[in-house]
Amino acid sequence: QVQLVESGGGLVQAGGSLSLSCAISGIGSFRNYVMAWFRQAPGKEREFVAHISGSGGDTVYADSVKGRFTISRDNAKNTGYLQMSALKPEDTAIYYCTASAKYYSSRIMSDSSTYVSWGQGTQVTVSS
Repeated sequence: QVQLVESGGGLVQAGGSLSLSCAISGIGSFRNYVMAWFRQAPGKEREFVAHISGSGGDTVYADSVKGRFTISRDNAKNTGYLQMSALKPEDTAIYYCTASAKYYSSRIMSDSSTYVSWGQGTQVTVSS
């Protein structure tokens, strides 16, 4: 059974930075999985943030975070990361990581319904 555990959330002032981690277990080889980050603000649907290929060579970002967030991974540690900088109050949300053993297309991998297993999420709050 795939298990994902996010960490690193917290409270930060606008313009600040945070780094999230996602530890994944219960899988054969992490490098065979696409990993993604999504977020969900109160009263809103879960939205795509970024995804990264198994090798780490290909990354895709939502327009709202492009240039401010960086997704990365360490396959030796079965861990994914999301480095967030220049944070804005509208980045406030619960951030979730997820992974998929199958890659379909960039558009499909940006859809939350593509994924089965999710972490419990970590709260990120950006104050103005």
